[in-house]
Amino acid sequence: MKKTKFYFLHERLGAKIVDFAGFKMPIQYTSILNEHKAVRNSVGVFDVSHMGEIFILGKDAAKVAQYITVNDVSKLTPGRVQYSAMCYENGGIVDDLLVYKFNDEKFMFVVNASNKDRDFEWIKKNNKFDAQIVDESNEYSLLAVQGPNSKKVLDKVVDKPFELEYYWFTETSIQGINCILSRTGYTGELGYEAYFKGDENTAERIWNSIFEAGKEFNIVPVGLGARDTLRLEMGFCLYGNDIDETTNPLEANLGWITKLNKGDFIGKEALLKAKENGIKRKLMPLIMSGSEKIIPRKGYEIVDEKGNKIGVVTSGALSPILDKPIALAYIETEAIEKNANLYFNIRNSKYPAQATKLPFISKQ
Repeated sequence: MKKTKFYFLHERLGAKIVDFAGFKMPIQYTSILNEHKAVRNSVGVFDVSHMGEIFILGKDAAKVAQYITVNDVSKLTPGRVQYSAMCYENGGIVDDLLVYKFNDEKFMFVVNASNKDRDFEWIKKNNKFDAQIVDESNEYSLLAVQGPNSKKVLDKVVDKPFELEYYWFTETSIQGINCILSRTGYTGELGYEAYFKGDENTAERIWNSIFEAGKEFNIVPVGLGARDTLRLEMGFCLYGNDIDETTNPLEANLGWITKLNKGDFIGKEALLKAKENGIKRKLMPLIMSGSEKIIPRKGYEIVDEKGNKIGVVTSGALSPILDKPIALAYIETEAIEKNANLYFNIRNSKYPAQATKLPFISKQ
């Protein structure tokens, strides 16, 4: 199992460690509930150094990025970030990712840890242009500083003043250490992510400076447990749960990042055909409408009034903010169009499920 350069700090802080995507990672430090609410109400810090950073370099870098992702890379200007996905020829999703544009000859793909090696091989395999593909995942550490007070914390530690719009980034430094700082995150809150290179001493220096700056805001370290509940409250997809090689972006409510009117890209033909034939199922946000607090787990069935299976849960949790069970589930389009009554089938008992809108919680 791999360890990030912050691992010794997680141990020192008494984090509960789990194996995740080939890394030993903190699932929680105190409790998922406390860490979740700290991010919603003030500020928290996540070690997400297990994520992958793959660079596309050279005169044809933009062509590769455009061909291999479903979003329109031509719309990016230097300093912009784009949420996107890569698809197989059949439209199934290879991975979802962030695309960073530095210039026409330098792009960074930030990919999921569990898919990093496969993604790297997929990009190399489909590099039919003159571009260089470089995996620098082992060189970078990544901290996510998330929450309403995240900007106030980072203002104290970043070496020059910064203002970033959502999904923009800049190259700056923290404590004299060069970093890529982006206004991105997986929580739905105001938040930033800092990528930097260096050893454990460099990592500790940056970690300590951020936590010292955040003392007045009761800053806390946050594990992967709260990261999952935070993203689910916003309805953000998790690869391996809500999307994978058996799902396509159109049924996963990712049509907004799938630009079928751009030039050729991998999976385009299959997605056009799927759209023409009609989407057979859709990823839906559901909330348990009764007073029960039984969590609908991944794999649980969604049934209609007669008990017929019409869907399956992909992600579920008890929302710390709503104090109600919430879930994402694929539901048959026919059942949606008929306004069928929906139920979670949990241990052979039916619990009413109410379709809702995303995000599950309202943001000001």
